[in-house]
Amino acid sequence: MKNIFKLTAAAALSLGTAGATLAGGHSVSLTPGEDINMVLLPKFLGILVFDQANEGAQEAHAELGNTGELLFVGPTPENSTAGQIEIMTTSATQGQGAVMLSNNAGDQIVPSAVAAQAAGTRVVTWDSPIPSGEGEDVFVAQVDFGSIGTVMADMAHSILGGSGQMAVLSATPDAANQNAWIAAMEDALKGEKYSNIELVDIVYGDDQAEVSYNRALALVDKHPNLGVIMSPTTVGIQAAAKAMQDEGMCGQVGVSGLGLPSEMVSYTMNGCAPEFALWDFRDLGYLTYYTAYGLASGQMKGEIGETFNAGRMGDFTIEEDPGRPGSSRILMGDFTVYNSENVEAASK
Repeated sequence: MKNIFKLTAAAALSLGTAGATLAGGHSVSLTPGEDINMVLLPKFLGILVFDQANEGAQEAHAELGNTGELLFVGPTPENSTAGQIEIMTTSATQGQGAVMLSNNAGDQIVPSAVAAQAAGTRVVTWDSPIPSGEGEDVFVAQVDFGSIGTVMADMAHSILGGSGQMAVLSATPDAANQNAWIAAMEDALKGEKYSNIELVDIVYGDDQAEVSYNRALALVDKHPNLGVIMSPTTVGIQAAAKAMQDEGMCGQVGVSGLGLPSEMVSYTMNGCAPEFALWDFRDLGYLTYYTAYGLASGQMKGEIGETFNAGRMGDFTIEEDPGRPGSSRILMGDFTVYNSENVEAASK
């Protein structure tokens, strides 16, 4: 496994992404200084990656000189679905110019999102989209979801030495992003390369550390021949790695998935989590803000084929989402696979 998985221009184009230099044509440069109130709505508060996304959004907010207010609000983990719906509804009644949503409510969020749009609020999803695409103007995708599935399958293959049992510890059953990544991984596992890998279980830890820890322990009790726990959530992967460390099972059950280097460095260096991957959530928040600002200010229409400049990150083009026909996305692109060779430098 290579340490870094970066999308080249050719690979990005083959996946459907297109910056202005690739697609050609005019790129919209956003005029700063508008007065637009906006809301950044994560799945719930208290998760470091969402705090990082807020840092990126705040950077873009200052850079664009928006004289309106940027609110970072979210529900508790225990009340995520109902809380997100309530905040979406309140944002519409308050006349917010845009809500930037990392969706944890599946299609249950649709009625409130549609009502928000009807009230003139632009709805931009990031990290996790609305599965049906209804009530959503555009989804800012961190990476191509199919590529995440392949990378997770590759990491499992590497840790298992090509043969063995694996299980998935996800966040919640309604998390559209993780559901799509797991489905993409299941598709990848159908390939001949992975014919000796068996996916034996999928469980959910509610993106809570204690619940995820206990679900990881339950997996190894239920499946005594388990070789890998794949967790596509930063909370789950850290909790699973700690569980294996505490039980002295790191050499027996490897942990992988999506995690933060700063939280995973000790588990990678001691062999509990040999490989994992992630992208830059600060960049994701920054790009999401630029997108929402452009739409809410009327400088962008949100149409497929529209290209705009997102400050330090360059040009991006709105395209049809290949995983959700009839919906649109903006593809951010790069992510990194971490192992003992690069995790310490990345964690500092």
